[in-house]
Formats: sequence, C-alpha cells, structure tokens
Amino acid sequence: MSQRFLVTPAAGDAGPRAEEGGSQRPIPSARWAPDPGLDPAAAPEPPSEDPLPILRYCREPGRYGDGNPRENSPFLNNVEAEQESFFEGKNMALFEEEMDSNPMVSSLLNKLANYTNLSQGVVEHEEDEESRRREAKAPRMGTFIGVYLPCLQNILGVILFLRLTWIVGVAGVLESFLIVAMCCTCTMLTAISMSAIATNGVVPAGGSYYMISRSLGPEFGGAVGLCFYLGTTFAGAMYILGTIEIFLTYISPGAAIFQAEAAGGEAAAMLHNMRVYGTCTLVLMALVVFVGVKYVNKLALVFLACVVLSILAIYAGVIKSAFDPPDIPVCLLGNRTLSRRSFDACVKAYVTHNNSAASALWGLFCNGSQPSATCDEYFIQNNVTEIQGIPGAASGVFLENLWSTYAHAGAFVEKKGVPSVPVAEESRASTLPYVLTDIAASFTLLVGIYFPSVTGIMAGSNRSGDLKDAQKSIPTGTILAIVTTSFIYLSCIVLFGACIEGVVLRDKFGEALQGNLVIGMLAWPSPWVIVIGSFFSTCGAGLQSLTGAPRLLQAIARDGIIPFLQVFGHGKANGEPTWALLLTVLICETGILIASLDSVAPILSMFFLMCYLFVNLACAVQTLLRTPNWRPRFKFYHWTLSFLGMSLCLALMFICSWYYALSAMLIASCIYKYIEYRGAEKEWGDGIRGLSLNAARYALLRVEHGPPHTKNWRPQVLVMLNLDAEQAVKHPRLLSFTSQLKAGKGLTIVGSVLEGTYLDKHMEAQRAEEVGRAGSGGRAPFPPGLHRKRALNIRALMSAEKAKGFCQLVVSSSLRDGMSHLIQSAGLGGLKHNTVLMAWPASWKQEDNPFSWKNFVGDLQTAASLTDTVRDTTTAHQALLVAKNVDSFPQNQERFSGGCIDVWWIVHDGGMLMLLPFLLRQHKVWRKCRMRIFTVAQVDDNSIQMKKDLQMFLYHLRISAEVEVVEMDIAESTEPVCPC
Repeated sequence: MSQRFLVTPAAGDAGPRAEEGGSQRPIPSARWAPDPGLDPAAAPEPPSEDPLPILRYCREPGRYGDGNPRENSPFLNNVEAEQESFFEGKNMALFEEEMDSNPMVSSLLNKLANYTNLSQGVVEHEEDEESRRREAKAPRMGTFIGVYLPCLQNILGVILFLRLTWIVGVAGVLESFLIVAMCCTCTMLTAISMSAIATNGVVPAGGSYYMISRSLGPEFGGAVGLCFYLGTTFAGAMYILGTIEIFLTYISPGAAIFQAEAAGGEAAAMLHNMRVYGTCTLVLMALVVFVGVKYVNKLALVFLACVVLSILAIYAGVIKSAFDPPDIPVCLLGNRTLSRRSFDACVKAYVTHNNSAASALWGLFCNGSQPSATCDEYFIQNNVTEIQGIPGAASGVFLENLWSTYAHAGAFVEKKGVPSVPVAEESRASTLPYVLTDIAASFTLLVGIYFPSVTGIMAGSNRSGDLKDAQKSIPTGTILAIVTTSFIYLSCIVLFGACIEGVVLRDKFGEALQGNLVIGMLAWPSPWVIVIGSFFSTCGAGLQSLTGAPRLLQAIARDGIIPFLQVFGHGKANGEPTWALLLTVLICETGILIASLDSVAPILSMFFLMCYLFVNLACAVQTLLRTPNWRPRFKFYHWTLSFLGMSLCLALMFICSWYYALSAMLIASCIYKYIEYRGAEKEWGDGIRGLSLNAARYALLRVEHGPPHTKNWRPQVLVMLNLDAEQAVKHPRLLSFTSQLKAGKGLTIVGSVLEGTYLDKHMEAQRAEEVGRAGSGGRAPFPPGLHRKRALNIRALMSAEKAKGFCQLVVSSSLRDGMSHLIQSAGLGGLKHNTVLMAWPASWKQEDNPFSWKNFVGDLQTAASLTDTVRDTTTAHQALLVAKNVDSFPQNQERFSGGCIDVWWIVHDGGMLMLLPFLLRQHKVWRKCRMRIFTVAQVDDNSIQMKKDLQMFLYHLRISAEVEVVEMDIAESTEPVCPC
C-alpha cells in the first residue's frame, strides 16, 4: 500500500509566538495525506504521532534533548533574546525556494549599506528589541562584503601611507621586498591554519581568542587572548599617533602647541604635541565608543572608501609619472639633501643686472646677507643643485634604489654619485636646514615597524556569526585579502623604487618636499587625496580598535578563566563593556605617551606574532593528534605548513626585538601559570588535553615493561577513605598525612566503597568518579543529586589538603569485597599503587559480633571471596600503612619546632620504615623533627654490635638518624626508654 507525506504548515504550537512588531511565519510540520488512487474507505487512519519530530527538536531542543543550551557567544549579553531571535522567521521545511526580486545593482547597494567592520555582537549592544529583530531577519553577508573588505580595510593602513616609502629608501628595494615577503608569508601560513580551525565546526564571535582557547585550552587561550587584547589596544594607540602625525605634519603644522625653543629641539616639541593631541583624541574616541558604536558603524563605509580611493590614487600617479612626471624639485648642497621648509629658491644668490643679492638659503648658512659674511665651510666648498624628487617610472632610478642605505641617528640624507667636498667636523649641522635621520635604522627595526601593516587577517573570523556561510567565506575571503594586499605592498615597493628619488624616499617627513607627504606627491590627481584619505582611514582604524579591544577583554572575563578580570565582564544595561573600555583607554594612553609611531609598532608586533604563533600551533597539534572531531572543510592545510608558520612567527619575534620577544613570552607564561593555578576549570575539548592523553599513553607503555628499579621506588599510595551516614569523610587527616608523605610526587589514588548493587548505584558511582577526577585536576562539573554532597566532600578535601591524585569509587555488595576489588584493580598498567594507607579501625572489635575482627585481621577459615585487607595487600605484594589515632595527626598548616619521629625497627623490611620518616621530613610540617631508630635486642644478642650494624645500614641508605638499641629487660619495664 503506497502512502505519501506532504510538508505543509501546521497550526497550533508549531508556529512561533506572535511578538510585537514582528511578522509571524509558521513552522512547517508534516501532515499525512492518503494516496488519491486509493479507496477512501480503505485508507488507513492518519498517524497520531508527529511524523517529523526532528523539526520540533530543532525548534525547541530543550524539550526533547538534555536541555543544555549551546555555548553562547561571549559578545552577547542577553542570552534569552539571542535564543528567541535565533529561530524567529526561520522556515524549517526540508525544501525552500527563495527568489530575489531586486536587481543586481540594488542588491549590491543594499549589502554595502549594511557593511560594517566591527566585530560580531557590537551592533547588537546598541540596538533595541525592534532593531535587533529587524537585523536578525536581514540577509547575512557573503564573502566579499563580510570577509574580504573588512580584512582589506584592516590590513591596509597607517604604515602604508606614512612609513612604506621610508622603509624602501632605507632598506632598498631588495631588502624591503624580503621584509614584506616574510611578513606576508607569515600571515598567509597563519590564515591557512586559521581557515582549518574556523571550518572545523561553528566559530562564534571571538576571533582568534575563541579559536585558540577552544583548540589549546583555557590556559593558552587566556594567555594568548590577553596578548591579542594588548596588541589590539596598542594598535589603537598606533593608529591615533598616525592620525595626529598626519594632522600636525601634513594638514595643519601651525596647530602645534609646543614650539622648539632652540635649534634642534623640533623632535622633542613634536613628541609633546603628539602626547597632548593624542590624549585629547583618545578621550574623544572613547566618548564616541561609550555613547554608541552605531555611529562608528555608520562611518565604516566611509573609512573603507578612503582606503580604496587612496590605493587607486597611488596607482594612477605611478602610471601618470611614466608619461608625464610631476615637477617636484629637491635641493641638494653637495650631496646633502636640504629641507625646504624655510626657503623657496634653491640658489645661493640672485644675479640681476650684474648685481648679486643674497638668497634666503644664504641667510641660513651665513651670519649675514653680505658677500663678506662668514658662512658655513661646507656651504662655501660645495655647489647647490636641484634634482627631480619623482623622476618617474622610466627614469632608471630603480637601479639606484636597489640596495640598502642604513645610517645612524642624526646622519645626513645624501645622494650617491653626486660630487661633494668633505670638510672638517661640523658642530652646527643640527641647526642648519639639512634633512637628517631621526633614528638609527636597521633591518630588524624595519621588520618590527612594518609587521603591523599585515595584521588584520582576523577581521573575517571575528564576525563569523554575521556570515551567510562562514565555513566557506572565512578561508576564501581571508586568503584573497592577503593575496590582494601582498600584491599591493610588493608592487608598491617596486613602484616606489622605480619612481621616487632615493633621498626623497629616505626623507621620512617630506622636509625636502616643503613638508608634504611623499606618497601623496606621487598620487594623482592631488596629494590631498592621500592626506585626507589616510587621515580618515587611520582615524577609523583607531575607533575600531577601541571598539573591538574592550569586547575581547569582556569575552575573556565572561569566560571566567581569569578570576581578577571578572569585573571587566560587566558593563551598561545593554551590555556595553564600560569597565573594559576604561582599562583599554588607560593602556592605550601608555602607548600614546611613548609618542613615537616607530617605537609603538614593534610592541604590538610582538603581541600579534604571539597570537599568530599559537594559531599555527593549534592547527599543528590538532592535525598531528588526528582526533576524530578534527574534520575541517578547508582541506588545503598540512601540519608542516602550520609548523613553518609557527617557526616563522617565532623567528620574526626575535628579529624585531629579542628583548620585546622575551618580555611578551614572559607575560604570556605568567598569565598561563596564573590561569593554571587559580583560574576556573573549563572543559572545551581542547587539543592540549588530547596531547596529554597521548603523552600519558606513551609513558604508560614505557613503564609497563617491568617493576621499577630500587632507585626509582617510592610509595605509590592507595588511600582508603570511609564515609559516615551523612556522606562525610570520617578521617580527613588521612589525606593530610598523605599530602605530607607524598608532597605532590608519585601516584595517589583515593578510594572509597559504596555498599549496594551496581545496577542500583551505577549512576551514583559514575558521577562520584567524575567529580573525584575534577578534584584531582580534571574539569568535570558538579553532578546533581544526593551523591553531590559525597563527591563534593572528597573533592573539597583533596583540594584543601593539596592531595594531587585520582579518585576511584567501587560499588560492592559488602565493604570487604569492595576494598579487595580496589586493592586488585586500582591504577592502570605500570601506574599502580604499591602501598595501601588506611585508618586504624576504631570499632573493629564489637562485643555483639564475635566475627567483627575478621574485617581487619582476617581468617583463613572464611570463604575465599571474603578476603580481608591485610591478607589482600600481602598477597598483592604491597605495603600496608595503618595510621592509628590519625585524627590527632598534624594538618598541613601546622609546623613542629622540634620533636622526634620514632621508628621501631623490629622486622627487616628492605628499608621501608627508614624511608617513610625521611619522606615526612621533606615536608614543612616535619622538617625540624629528629629521626630516631629503635631496635629490640634479645638477651643473647650483642647490643653494641647491633647498634654498629644498624648505623652502617643507615649510612648506606644515606639517612641521618639516631640509633637506640633497647634490650628486652628494659623494654619490659614500665619506664620510658628515653625522652626526645
């Protein structure tokens, strides 16, 4: 009998709830319909069950599954609103046809209108319920709008406009090409690793922090997340300093507050101006971010247009210079470049009607305008010449700019191949209008300055929740953006070297061009296209850094992995990270007080390189472990590429600055150890846990071959804990004694027995074991139910007493059988216990039960399955330690200022009794106690010889102790042997 099912909208509770201002779209359900060819009377009854429960499960997973919601994005504050808006307006039908009625041009304009370069979750903070509902229904962005353009905007920035020409002039075309190639290769390899991680499941907002923390664990994630936060914060300071440099140097030099009081003080005055204007700009930007990031979002398209137009203007100027080079003269005195801020004509004197008149240049080098005035010696000996600053691509200047020209601070910017008459050492060179180098340049310094220009590859992964298909868009858009920007940077290096004169390239602030921006003079149609475009571009990048950095810190704080940062997880009522923004402004202010773009850039290079290093490490670890859940959709990756990227990041860190690299690694290490010691425990299925499991498996297989050598032997303790009727530990000092005996070394297993049947108590035992492992370093949550108190007692006790080990609970019909099972099966492979520690049974002797003594001593006449503890440990060739009056033992906080540890050595045990007090004395509690060894001599024994033999035995054991031989008649007396 053939039947068919039709998918039609169902009434009732299948549709979403009607909300204010929102349209109601029904959720399709399955409705049964008989085949038209069948007899209606013979048609079966429609099924009463929901034939497609999977649709309802997708709609309301809490009603059908375990009720645990998925992990929420740390950037969103209102979790309930997120869960409600996630399924709103979604059609859960198996097939859905969508028709786009808008033309292609209008569709593109609509997407551009929705363009934003802010990380996911930023806009939602500023929107009310209706706006957020409208945003959820809006079409999500594709690869071009969502990933490619944001990455392009973040990568192309302040270094391109302000420092790239100077880098080409100082390092030469070849070395500059090498610098850019290394940095771009580093980011490309990192993007490949990031694409593999981003396509291995759904990546919510959080970018690199989320990927690293969920791949390498909370310790690495927190450490690298904070490094990435510091890098983003210092990037904001760098962009603000770039904005102020463009404003004070190229737009309005007269706006400077501080002026140079003496010759040569221009640099110091400029630093003070940068600090004042930078601080004011930082406060203004922080107020804009605090009031509302939606204003920043509305300007995102403007900032993007500035970047694109500036790049196009550069290429247009290069093409124009090949046919019609601009007339930009540069004045040289000998082979030295002159600053044209204070003179116009590049001549020493004017000759009119056979009369000579001193020029403005003469007045700068001489103490008067008369021909007989005293002038600078170099000015007299050398001629003034004029060359073209931008001769064009067909001039052949490319060969002159191939090689590097490094110089120390204060050196003259000189042109090679121009004749010059050297003179004696000049003392007033800094007061003359020469173009001088401001800092000592080197290859390593240029790498550190340039690397921030290739950062920004995380812009796509930061907004994965806003993408239509994140697993397709992130790899494609990021790699295409890196390819595009790499081509732009590499081509600009070649074109700058082919079009611009070398002395102009090395003129960082354009002093030889009358204070104009070098790259702006090359652009077409006007230098102001580059100046204004770079100004708004850097200003927008600074706003985006101040917007993204606080939310990254808020995400780390809300994860709860760093306790002292939890206060920064709070903010305004709409979720704005107010406290995180305040901390970001304070840290950013430290970068602005440095006031030098060239000094701030290497600092943030360290933090970004650290982040990229761990992205590559995460991909390499996951690939090498071959975990079942490692199934990226991006297939063009390999662990060798990730390892090469990691090595390149590490090399670039030390190339940039070895002391900055060590400082960044030290900061990350301190954060890592802090999270490991005090941080909240998280289980994210990270790769480090899988790596630990593989290492543990390898180590277990290595120690499985045989028993340990005598030199490696140490007590591996199985601690037997008893619980009372209220599920509390009877003898908590037993774990104190264990901690003092072990001091965190070796194996410790805390065992307990639940009486009953496994069928009835298997869930209770399983939950107890999970929490017990959490107490010993795992990350399992507290289970609900009655056994929570039992497990919580064991876990809290192990944590309080610093007993690092494992917990193992056994369900058995009797206490005796359970202890026997623990003695036989506790441990794994070569990692097994060799010593059993238990408390002295307080009430093992009961008058109403004549066989109660068997629980402790045992009886050979009992059944074989009812073996006791003593005989079990003897049969298993294990040592048994029975602590009598263990409740009187000292706690870990106590300290003995004196006293003795007495050992009564009656039976030769291979040195076990000698080793135990030695281990106890390693702990702070027993460190000041003395050790005494007592042995009993029979009447016929030679007590003097016994004492010598025992002292020699202790000497061979390398144990310091006092030896006392107690003769039998003295031992039988009632007086004490000897006081301590």
